[in-house]
Amino acid sequence: MPKFTALLIDDEEELVTTLVERLEYRGIEAEYALDGYQALNKMREKKFQVVVLDLKLPGMDGLEVLRKINQGYPDIPVLLITGHGSPEDKMSLKPDGAADYLVKPINLEDLIAKMEEAVGKS
Repeated sequence: MPKFTALLIDDEEELVTTLVERLEYRGIEAEYALDGYQALNKMREKKFQVVVLDLKLPGMDGLEVLRKINQGYPDIPVLLITGHGSPEDKMSLKPDGAADYLVKPINLEDLIAKMEEAVGKS
């Protein structure tokens, strides 16, 4: 049985598929979406315990996806990831409704720790 279920939303297909593979290897059931519309469709079909969301997405940007997730699924924590900013300024960059904030490149162990923390709080 998986530790928990996660949805990763990022338009960098190589990155997100690699992360999903590595998470599954560690016992986390993970799926991915390449844009906000695909992500929201997946969330209607399946219950996820945590979402990892890139801020820069084609079409609907990450902040809009975050708002829609918070409206439709308020009990699911959302971790934001971006290639911009630094860990030092993460609190000033973290929008309301986000559980935490990670800067790319993503350290897998940090991501897993933040996901476990977010799932534990929800």
